[in-house]
Amino acid sequence: MTDRPRHFLAWMPYLWSRVLFPGTQTASTTLRLPSLLLLIVLPALLLYPTLQFRLLDPDEGRYAQIPREMLAKGDWVVPHLQGQPYLDKPPLLYWLVMLSYSIFGVSEAPARLIPAMAVHATILVVYLLGRRSLGERSAFWGALFLSIAPGFAGMGRILLMDGLLTFWITLALFATYEAIRGERFLARWWYLAAIAAGLGVLTKGPIPLLLVVPPIWLVRRLSGHAVPIGLKHLAGFLAVIAAVNLPWYTAVFMREPIFLKYFFWEHNILRFIKPFDHLQPVWYYMPIVLGGLLPGTLLLYAYARYLMSGDTEKAGSRTPAQGFFLMAGLWCVFFFSMSGCKLPTYILPAFPCLCLALGDFVARTKWNNAVVTRTGVGGMAALLAFGFYFAIPWYAELRSPMGIPEIASKLHDAKKEPMFCFPRNVDSVAFYTGRDDLKSCRTKVSQELVEELILHDRSVVLFTHRHSLETFKQVLPPQLKVTEETAVKHAGTGAKILDDLVGDGPWGLCHVAVIERVPQKRPPQTKRKLAYRGEE
Repeated sequence: MTDRPRHFLAWMPYLWSRVLFPGTQTASTTLRLPSLLLLIVLPALLLYPTLQFRLLDPDEGRYAQIPREMLAKGDWVVPHLQGQPYLDKPPLLYWLVMLSYSIFGVSEAPARLIPAMAVHATILVVYLLGRRSLGERSAFWGALFLSIAPGFAGMGRILLMDGLLTFWITLALFATYEAIRGERFLARWWYLAAIAAGLGVLTKGPIPLLLVVPPIWLVRRLSGHAVPIGLKHLAGFLAVIAAVNLPWYTAVFMREPIFLKYFFWEHNILRFIKPFDHLQPVWYYMPIVLGGLLPGTLLLYAYARYLMSGDTEKAGSRTPAQGFFLMAGLWCVFFFSMSGCKLPTYILPAFPCLCLALGDFVARTKWNNAVVTRTGVGGMAALLAFGFYFAIPWYAELRSPMGIPEIASKLHDAKKEPMFCFPRNVDSVAFYTGRDDLKSCRTKVSQELVEELILHDRSVVLFTHRHSLETFKQVLPPQLKVTEETAVKHAGTGAKILDDLVGDGPWGLCHVAVIERVPQKRPPQTKRKLAYRGEE
């Protein structure tokens, strides 16, 4: 009792290290071959045989099309979309998908192979590195929960940046913690973390630093254990990140000088503090985290009681490592909750740390051998298998613009005609038809589209919202005429139910219209009799 803090600022470290996480690591860290084999086989069965289904617009179509165009152009520096530079993101995902295309051919499965491998690698990092600080059993349960978490395994394997980004952030967090958690600083782990952070920056910009540095800084302050790092290694960390990124950032700046301002200022800083799309309330991620952690969510009440318990045995089992991973996961959720721009996949980096903290709880309590725990894991694995093998491919086929044969045939036949998208991109159409010249009129002001159509005798327009075509007809000038229109509708009860639940606008294509320019008749010219001086 005599070591209680004497001022307010000292209470937080005291509560953290003496009340919440006072324990020490006692569990075995020896790798168990059956555990490793299960974590190799189970995710492999869930992920790799289930990659070949229609691209989900708009994101998957975009991220499949960009590397296809880069590979066709032989351009590894400037990403292109529909023939124009696309400067929203760095290129690491595109490069890896290009390599996959080069080996396996251009289709959906090779494109999705990259995020699927990143998901699988993240699971193995949680087990292989997590066991070093929390013990093998805790790491196994954490990796197993991560393997069947629908919010991670389901969203992470989609063709987006976030699955690959999560792998780099997880590796950077775990390696950094390994470097500083002991009695002496371990440089090899520190520089592994620097390489991972650098590759994360090359995947999606500076976000890895914002998710790695704060929890590391906080845990050093709260735990009272701050092994010296040294200015030399701090500078080395930044130097490694710069070495990984500067070659490409310099090359793209030389080709597209607008990139640095556009990417760093508009798509990172302004999008966080003054968002221009994907606006959501501050509690947006709460249901995503709760649903995405299933079946682990069912243990959250018991976990909260365990954290708050004053029982000596329970308190002794709560280690600083568990506190670090819990903090890192919650920091990720908090950070993106404070951002005005939100998408469900943004918080994927929170799941590995949260699952590991939950797995540590299970391994150290009666839930380790509980029938309900093992039943929940098996049931969720079966549910994910059904979703990955049947439900998601069925949904993608219904939602794909190319899922209806007659529509797909029309789009293939129109390969030589100008094609426009209004008001959203339909990049999957370009991917499946092998085009790179779809012109997107992203603004909702239809005058832009009218001005483009007047320049062509015949054009095809892909209307992506339910009422876009009818609205467009109302402003159609006499020079243009809709000569053919086709509603993109799947037959069947299942399609109607989906339309009623989520609507058919944001997910793909609603109408395909052929618009032709009407020849304008010239007004008749009157003949004039010219009178010359000296003549009648």
